[in-house]
Amino acid sequence: MSSTSTETDRSSPFSKRQKRRVIAKLFFLVAGTLSFFLSVGLWFVTEDIQTAIYVGLWVPSLFSLGALVLAHEGDR
Repeated sequence: MSSTSTETDRSSPFSKRQKRRVIAKLFFLVAGTLSFFLSVGLWFVTEDIQTAIYVGLWVPSLFSLGALVLAHEGDR
């Protein structure tokens, strides 16, 4: 192995798999958070209560899906 490959390995303390898991966590966290704020906006701004409740139900669904996907990813 050349010295450049060991330098590259040392520059990043995380593996590609760990980086992918962090990105997946961030994706589901951002999606759930945006869904929450969209639901609150629909509730107060447009006063469309049924749509706000529907969108609000996405939050636990997205977080549950994220937990399921990440738990399955850890099995490999």
